[in-house]
Amino acid sequence: MFRTALRNVLAHKARLLMTVLAVMLGVAFVSGTLVFTDTLSNAFRNQSAKSYDDVAVAVTSYADTDDAKQEPGLSQQTVDKIKKLDGVASVNGRVDGFAGVADPDGKLIGVGWSNKGANFSPGADGKDDAYTFTEGSGPVEDDQIALDKDTAAKGEYRVGDRVRVATNGPVKEYTLAGVFTTDDGAVNAGGSLVLFDTSVAQRLYLKPGYYTNLTVTAAPGADDARILDAVEPLVPENAEAKTGAALAAEEAEMIERDLSGLNQMLLGFAGIALFVGVFLISNTFTMLVAQRTKELALMRAVGASRKQITRSVLAEAGVVGLVASVVGLALGIGLAAGLRSGMAAFGMKVPAGPLVIGTTPVLAALGVGVLITMLAAWLPGRRAAKIPPVAAMSSVHAIATTKSLVVRNSIGGFITAVGAALIVAGAAAGSDGRWTIAGGAFLALVGVIVLIPLLSRPVIALVRPLMVRFFGVSGKLASQNAVRNPRRTGATASALAIGLTLVTGLSVLGVTVGTALDKMTTDQIKADYMVVMAGGGDLDKSALTALEKTPGATAVSPQQAAYFDIEDQWVSASAITPGDVERVLNVEVVDGSLASLGQGRMAVAEKTATKQGWKVGDTLPVTFSDKKKGELTVGAVYKDSEFLSPVLVDTKVVAPHELKPYIRQIFVKMDGGQTAANEKALVSALGENPAINVMDKQDIRDEFGGMINMMLNIMYGLLAMALLIAVLGVVNTLAMSVFERQQEIGMLRAIGLDRRRVKRMVRLEAVVISVFGAVVGIGLGSFLGWAIGQTIKSSLPGYALVIPWDRIGLFLALAALVGVLAAMWPARTAARLNMLNAIKAE
Repeated sequence: MFRTALRNVLAHKARLLMTVLAVMLGVAFVSGTLVFTDTLSNAFRNQSAKSYDDVAVAVTSYADTDDAKQEPGLSQQTVDKIKKLDGVASVNGRVDGFAGVADPDGKLIGVGWSNKGANFSPGADGKDDAYTFTEGSGPVEDDQIALDKDTAAKGEYRVGDRVRVATNGPVKEYTLAGVFTTDDGAVNAGGSLVLFDTSVAQRLYLKPGYYTNLTVTAAPGADDARILDAVEPLVPENAEAKTGAALAAEEAEMIERDLSGLNQMLLGFAGIALFVGVFLISNTFTMLVAQRTKELALMRAVGASRKQITRSVLAEAGVVGLVASVVGLALGIGLAAGLRSGMAAFGMKVPAGPLVIGTTPVLAALGVGVLITMLAAWLPGRRAAKIPPVAAMSSVHAIATTKSLVVRNSIGGFITAVGAALIVAGAAAGSDGRWTIAGGAFLALVGVIVLIPLLSRPVIALVRPLMVRFFGVSGKLASQNAVRNPRRTGATASALAIGLTLVTGLSVLGVTVGTALDKMTTDQIKADYMVVMAGGGDLDKSALTALEKTPGATAVSPQQAAYFDIEDQWVSASAITPGDVERVLNVEVVDGSLASLGQGRMAVAEKTATKQGWKVGDTLPVTFSDKKKGELTVGAVYKDSEFLSPVLVDTKVVAPHELKPYIRQIFVKMDGGQTAANEKALVSALGENPAINVMDKQDIRDEFGGMINMMLNIMYGLLAMALLIAVLGVVNTLAMSVFERQQEIGMLRAIGLDRRRVKRMVRLEAVVISVFGAVVGIGLGSFLGWAIGQTIKSSLPGYALVIPWDRIGLFLALAALVGVLAAMWPARTAARLNMLNAIKAE
């Protein structure tokens, strides 16, 4: 039986090619994901271990730099004490913070969040082991800096050039003293690293004489654990000391944790691709078995048992799966290498290291490919074994009984109803119903797939009159062929339905959320511009002062974060500029007046006021961030806003209690609105600081909605794998359908159907099947998009379901195009059949 299975594989190479491709793509995704994440994990782990090779003990400070009553970090006195310990060879103090470098056009080099500044800490030999200089040397004067090699190249800077650098304060110019290479994570993430002289870095980020962390190097023969025991009593309570080995292990664990999310996402899409592939594989083997009915019947007649017939089909599937798995594994390794190289295109570097091909990816590739193929082929094999020899010998095709279709439709209807009920229940439960929706979505998808053969007849019947009207005989024959074998049509359409269910669901959800965010931005922001730090940090107070003095600025208000206790409850507040805040933000007053903010009173959001029982006129005890006590009177109640905290106060109320203001954004309204001249005036007022973004209303919309669009594009790209497999399914179905209908096509040609109309018939059949699958997927996807949206509705003001008709139209057009492209080879084959040979074919 195994020899028979092998012979059948070799006899049907062309027909099994599509199945091999489907399995190969799924396996490539699985193995490529595992190899890629193993390679990344190994590279970062080795880099981490290397960075701690010479570190005996590391001390990290967690001091609150804004608390005047405590030291802002690790003092020089602590460093001197550690240096005197037995076994200590040296102690390096490190300071770091944000630093952005301007390119020749004044734009920020890097992406903001990964732009770092640090100190150059040379040893007795004048070198800092953390950095290797390729040009010049480290900064040793207040006016000097050093840049990482990539940043210097992007800015076209050479040693001796003047470089504009922005920290959280005004922009300053420094002389470039040197260019270096480093394994620093910020640089590998596409950011920049600026090295300052230690005294300069301390003034910028902490205080003179203080460090953020220390690295202790051991003398030859010294024990790291003993040094740690000696260091721990010397460090303050808000600092922690650990051995270099312990830190390397922690960082390796953190790397594994960070990469696990990426790994799970990619494997999830691989699973979707394989799930779609199951239908193609099952469809292929169903058709192959149907075409070999007489052969299988003859084998039964000469003594083959049902088990042997089933095993023969499974053995055939096993061979196909094995070939596809081996090729898929090779393709997956190439995919992993391409992904690693492709990360550089997005400004992210992967530390040097070999491509890691462990046993897990190999076993997963072989196991998944073979098991998926055999699982999909099991039902066709079992069905073939159950055909009685006499019945099989008398018919070429196994015809589904009415009883089997009734049972199938009943089961499918029940599963679909249960799934739909769970989805509706999950939507009604709000944010707590997401897992319920997930379970319901799976059941609904399975149920619809089971029901698709039943759905195909009425849906395709609706378009039949149009096909006959516009395409004549070819259209009529195509519509009849599409429903001739409902199971085959259903299995082919299912693959497209799955992919488009996911694509449509994501589109509905993404467009709806994006529209809500855009509406929220439009409705709540009256300002012409919003000013923020590129790295997401706090703006310096000097930026607010500069903007207030800008010519043409009619209203300027910060959104400054403040925190205090009211009636022993922690409260988040926004410190703003009274009189200007209502001109830059839409603050709807429910009770009282915002003018009271200028009198030292506070305004409270409506939900908070209702929950706490506060009303206009109430005087409440307050404990500020510096622990000083006072009282605040409620002067107004306003509707909740996404851009403001639950409490509003004048900046003058919190100023005496804070060392440094936490200014997240500054909103500006200009005379004349948004113009190039006004934007230029604001940029100029800020000292042309590359680290500060001046955003107009469109930029603000993009800031909030851009991430959603980017995620949608990534999802579309990943789901293209599933749709590609679905296309292969359409090609395979049509090719086998043409093979089965050779006699019919020959007769049609003999009675006058020319080659052009034969091609059109096959193409139209493919388009009908593809569009049918797309309609089912779009309908189910829209339903799921609505349900998931209900779970986030309460947390997103202005949420309203938006059906992206333009994208749905595009999906239907693409489905039709898929049908046309998939039919090219089968249509050409059908048109080129010799009439006489086709009529004689069995």
